[in-house]
Amino acid sequence: MEFPEEILAHIFSYLTLWDRYSASLVCKTWSQTMTHPSIWYYTDVRCESGMEDHGLLQFSHLLRLVRHLKVSIRHPKEVASRTMAIRVLNYATVPTNCLSALCVSCTGDFPLFYSGEDILRSIEAVILNDDSGLSLRQVDFRDMPFTLSDSLIRNVARRSPDLRQLYINNKTLVCNVTMETVREVLELCPQLRALGAFYVSLSETVLGELFDQRRPPFTLLELYCERNDKYVPAISDAFWDALRQRHPFLQINMVLNHTLPAKMFLKILRPSMPVRDLELITYTYLVNEVSFAAENYSATLEKLVLQTTSSLELDQALVELAERCRSLREVHCYCVVAHRVVRAFINNCPCLWRYTLKTHKEPHPWTCTVHK
Repeated sequence: MEFPEEILAHIFSYLTLWDRYSASLVCKTWSQTMTHPSIWYYTDVRCESGMEDHGLLQFSHLLRLVRHLKVSIRHPKEVASRTMAIRVLNYATVPTNCLSALCVSCTGDFPLFYSGEDILRSIEAVILNDDSGLSLRQVDFRDMPFTLSDSLIRNVARRSPDLRQLYINNKTLVCNVTMETVREVLELCPQLRALGAFYVSLSETVLGELFDQRRPPFTLLELYCERNDKYVPAISDAFWDALRQRHPFLQINMVLNHTLPAKMFLKILRPSMPVRDLELITYTYLVNEVSFAAENYSATLEKLVLQTTSSLELDQALVELAERCRSLREVHCYCVVAHRVVRAFINNCPCLWRYTLKTHKEPHPWTCTVHK
């Protein structure tokens, strides 16, 4: 049976670069179809040692057709993987490029003290290449665990004034992106609608840029909170209330990790914040925080992740949260809970489709349940 070229192209578009190469070897028809532009609109390149000769050179001229590029570095400690990633970036940003979205992610083990400077320098060189005329609309560095610099983020903003989404909340141990840099990003990119950042990089002055009446609706803030937040003033509830009125469709995703002192949790979380996703990644008691979320985020909360300690008080707080937060789609609690907690979420949250709620200890990692 022969499929129309458009159907084959749609199927091949879901394949990674190396799988596209393998498919192109099947027959002449498949090989010819692989040049169809729609295949390359979204492209995921997984950089692994030993894969360079299998597809990268053959398809290098087609990478100029890519609009959304994801570069996945599977083994950052291998020089070949990093070199391959740099070559992909160069191929995708030739003068006739169409690139509008860039995502760089890393998986696997990292060498001790490896800072990723070679990768970061290469990304910045690509962005600064005057010949490419690159102007991005989406930049996602969330899964690239290297300390980002002011220079890189400022250059992204300066070269891409039409930027719509920028995610620099990559959960590294140190945040080197200053408040002034984030303020400049918001000033230079008036169309920006989604921003992921470290909480320490924000302030009421920085976010004050969002009150400009010429800005389009701002829809998403992703905030990563860690130990350095204890040194900066918390953003006030009055400010969040005003920002919510200026941007009524704003949603906030929050991650508070274990390095942040527990006493800071309820100083950073504010009643007027329209929190959609809340992750409390700590090992302390979180009863007060769960009760706070149930009381203040009942209309907005869709996902809750807890890493805490079991207690009867926590069970009761979770039951109350399930009764109030009926829009919850996911809940993941990484401690043992009572059976009544599980029943409360299933019975009270009609949108719930995934949860991790264990009534007895299991070997880690715990698997989630997909609720049908």
